[in-house]
Amino acid sequence: MSFSSFVAARISFKSKRTFSKLIVRIAIIGIMLGLGVMILSLAIVRGFKEEITNRVRGFSGDIQIIKFDLNNSFENSPVDEDPAFMQRALKVNNIKHIVPYAIKPGIIRANNEIEGVVIKGIDSTYNWDFFKTTMVSGKIINFKDSVASDKQILISQHTADRLKLKTGDSFIMYFVQEPLRKRKFTIAGIFNTGVDEVDKTYVIGSLSLIRRLNNWNPAAIGGYEVQLKNFETIQSTSYQLGNVLPTKLRLYTVNETYPTIFEWLKLLDVNAQIMLVLMVAVAVINMISALLIMILERTAMIGMFKAFGASNWSIQRIFLYNAAYLVGVGLLLGNLFGIGLGLFQSQTHFFKLDQASYYMNFVPVAIRATDVLLLNAGTLAVCLLVLIVPSTLVSRISPVKAIRFK
Repeated sequence: MSFSSFVAARISFKSKRTFSKLIVRIAIIGIMLGLGVMILSLAIVRGFKEEITNRVRGFSGDIQIIKFDLNNSFENSPVDEDPAFMQRALKVNNIKHIVPYAIKPGIIRANNEIEGVVIKGIDSTYNWDFFKTTMVSGKIINFKDSVASDKQILISQHTADRLKLKTGDSFIMYFVQEPLRKRKFTIAGIFNTGVDEVDKTYVIGSLSLIRRLNNWNPAAIGGYEVQLKNFETIQSTSYQLGNVLPTKLRLYTVNETYPTIFEWLKLLDVNAQIMLVLMVAVAVINMISALLIMILERTAMIGMFKAFGASNWSIQRIFLYNAAYLVGVGLLLGNLFGIGLGLFQSQTHFFKLDQASYYMNFVPVAIRATDVLLLNAGTLAVCLLVLIVPSTLVSRISPVKAIRFK
């Protein structure tokens, strides 16, 4: 053990000075709270982004493919289903699933109330994994019986509340076309995605029903929904998919479908960055204050070491080692605080939110080991680098004056 580390350990763990102990404890608490808040901030931002992104992706897919025309309404222009194209698309790296769909606007009338909605038609190849996690009551549409499936429908909790409906109830839906058509549906289940843009607009029904309503041929569809294995590479995957896309089709990503939501998620990153800067600044200021007080309090000791021939750098290292010990303790406690509270929230959903404003009714938390390690390493590095400057105060202390001061 070197001279500097030995003395640093003595003054860190065996000091009897009550005033410096108070300052040290305040500095440790500051680092603990700063790191804990940074861990929670990143975990909450990441949790929000993942939860909301997964909900939007789960409903509309990552990429949608429709006919290349000027139609921007809630009713698709028909295209013929192309199995050869679907096979080529599935060979593109990162594509997990591709399914046909179609949409058509309608008006629900029930209990003397009316509600405008868009029915999204799907078939037996649809991936129900997302909807199984959002079902409030009832069950998904059963496509084993093609006649019964055309009469079943899923509606959102928002629509059910507005029209005073529940699972098993029936209602009439009107489709504004020439001639006007109406169909009777039975509610198979009620879902709640938490995304207003989805819950206030869509209901889920059968693709074959939309074909008959629009007088399409049996192979006609409104478009394709594509699910990806890795959402992070959506731009490059959409470019690759575009290379095998027939000229009569065009594609757009979920980011383009819901631009408001994804722009809002980008703003969360800015908030997190500001929070990190503020918390690191608080930790640094606490440690600088503590280091200066410890140096001034041990002026006599510094003078004696200089009188015995110790160099300025070796004495500086004493206080830097001491600061490293304190920062280490603060980081340990900060990890326990931040990770502990994050795990508690992820398991219990104790802290609630207003779903109308935040798309979910609880604070989501997603803790990543990489984030925690980088925050610890960054906080330690910044604190120690910044503390080198105030530690140079040692070089200004004169041995004669310091010993006389004692």
